[in-house]
Amino acid sequence: MQPSDTGLNYLELVLHGGPVVSGVLLLLVLASIASWAIIIRKWTHLRRAQRQSIAFLETFWRSKRLDAIYSASEDLPLSPIAQTFRTGYVELSKVTQAQAPAEGDMHDQLGGFENVERALQRAANAELTTLESNISFLGTTAAAAPFVGLFGTVWGIMGAFHDIYRVGNANLATVARPISEALIATAVGLFAAIPALVAYNAFNSRIRVLENEMRNFSADFLNIIKRHIFKKAA
Repeated sequence: MQPSDTGLNYLELVLHGGPVVSGVLLLLVLASIASWAIIIRKWTHLRRAQRQSIAFLETFWRSKRLDAIYSASEDLPLSPIAQTFRTGYVELSKVTQAQAPAEGDMHDQLGGFENVERALQRAANAELTTLESNISFLGTTAAAAPFVGLFGTVWGIMGAFHDIYRVGNANLATVARPISEALIATAVGLFAAIPALVAYNAFNSRIRVLENEMRNFSADFLNIIKRHIFKKAA
């Protein structure tokens, strides 16, 4: 059965592209599927993280008891700010218990303050690593997919010209089909790269916002602790 003259039969073009071009297309399709899976999962995760972080900050500034805030944070597992606070609160509790028998001098209290500060920094870094997980795959796909597709196209065109040379017929009807088959790889490469690039930039922007919110919250929390230390020492 002859292919229809009203349009391109893309499936037939792919099947007749040769093993290298077909392998390139398979790789690009798999990369595109993986990218879309990451995009959907990461978009959902970041949206929930942002919402839970807003809810946590409202609770933090409204409440006057740290233990109540800690209990409320248990219901916000995706908020990086809430998880950073939980780590800092646990470290603060340890410091407070260690100084309970004798409140100690200012040096001991400031040493405990530094322990809380380091705990907050470690927690913020851990949360940032979680937020950035799999983002690098999107960046790699966005950067590499067009070149992989271009490689498939160049390889296909090389084969097409070899066949033309072997047959000895270089009219438009002979050239059009193999070049069309080869150009499919570039099109699929762009199809995989463009959504990955857009998502990569969008996710990085959201992550930077959450990172700044974590750093700002850590600074505010440390200021509250420090004021409490100097108030007790006064």
